[in-house]
Amino acid sequence: MNGNGVKRVVITGLGIVSPYGIGVDKLWNSLMEGKSAIDRVTAFDTTGFDCQIGAEVKAADFKPEDFISKKEIKRFDRFLIFSKVATKLCMEDSGIQVNDDNRYDIGAYIGSGIGGMKIFEDTHTVLVSKGPSRVSPFFIPMMLSNMASSYASIDFGIKGPNMGMVTACATGAHNVGMAAQTIRLGQAKMMMAGGAEATITPLAYAGFASMKAISNSNEEPQKASRPFDARRNGFIMGEGSCILMLEDLEHALARGAKIYGEIVGFGMSVDAYHMTQPHPEGLGAICAMKNALKDAGIEPQYIDYINAHGTATPLGDIAETNAIKHVFGEHARKLAVSSTKSMIGHLLGSAGAIEAAIAMLATKHDMLPPTINYEIPDPECDLDYVPNVARARSVNYAMSNSFGFGGQNAVIIMKKYV
Repeated sequence: MNGNGVKRVVITGLGIVSPYGIGVDKLWNSLMEGKSAIDRVTAFDTTGFDCQIGAEVKAADFKPEDFISKKEIKRFDRFLIFSKVATKLCMEDSGIQVNDDNRYDIGAYIGSGIGGMKIFEDTHTVLVSKGPSRVSPFFIPMMLSNMASSYASIDFGIKGPNMGMVTACATGAHNVGMAAQTIRLGQAKMMMAGGAEATITPLAYAGFASMKAISNSNEEPQKASRPFDARRNGFIMGEGSCILMLEDLEHALARGAKIYGEIVGFGMSVDAYHMTQPHPEGLGAICAMKNALKDAGIEPQYIDYINAHGTATPLGDIAETNAIKHVFGEHARKLAVSSTKSMIGHLLGSAGAIEAAIAMLATKHDMLPPTINYEIPDPECDLDYVPNVARARSVNYAMSNSFGFGGQNAVIIMKKYV
């Protein structure tokens, strides 16, 4: 426990399916190389679509049959396949053995911003072309976002707290943050937490393009995601899943677990402003960051690095920059800020989880992932965005920002574990 009698929460396992492929090392090493995972979309014929690029989990890098049965692969939506693989990787990495003595002490909070988009689209085609009698009985349960957390319990027989929060692009961060709070309150000793998303589909692309949210810079896919750059024109869709094992520190030490880092702060807020646009001054983001700092019990100057929400939307990047400058004052010029969405795209409901993991890895390795494609500075985005090349720097505290459609904000603070 900390000095206030609250249980300390550490991360003892990671399961990652990213656009780079499977595993923590593949993600981290690729980020350190400044490697873009964005390319032409292969999942469907993009002819006639404004956006034709994305950060896909490619078949060459992802063999789900190594982890789950072919029957499950055929039946489940892609987001759930990602989640099932990531939870297995997370459980293996943590070294936790589920048994009758601990299954009620382990829970799962895993969300998806949109859920089973592909199965929704495919089933509608079946309905229109073949009639209602041909709609699969698995359609409804397999498109529901909460099935990611439900299957974590089914696959491992864990019976602790279980739910899947849905807050659009803040989904992953809310699930991780609330899982940490659950442990801190003594309601569980171990929690799998994170998100999964698979929205590289025709309807999702058409919808996001119609609202001018995604980039149409199709000519140079690897340069299309440009957070904080003056030429930015929208985000690039990514897909995958990130699941973190959160654990009561005392429990982790007692079983000799390896520890990646510690979660020390979590803050939430809502803009109460607009369905999709952030408040121009970043008022909701300001509130969430302040709440996270208060929860961590630290002053702003302790933060060394921020993994920004940084979607590369014209309004969003300015609002986040304004919010950071408001919260951190003069220290905003000293800390480092980067957007890894420049390399892996926007994983929507999984973004907050994978970016929290990246922030934690920055504290573990004392390295900052870059914002690639940062070439022409925007006068309104004037912080240190770690342009184009990874950087060595001591990172004791790192913050991860996640802001979702609807104005829902979640901020997590990680601390180096020593």
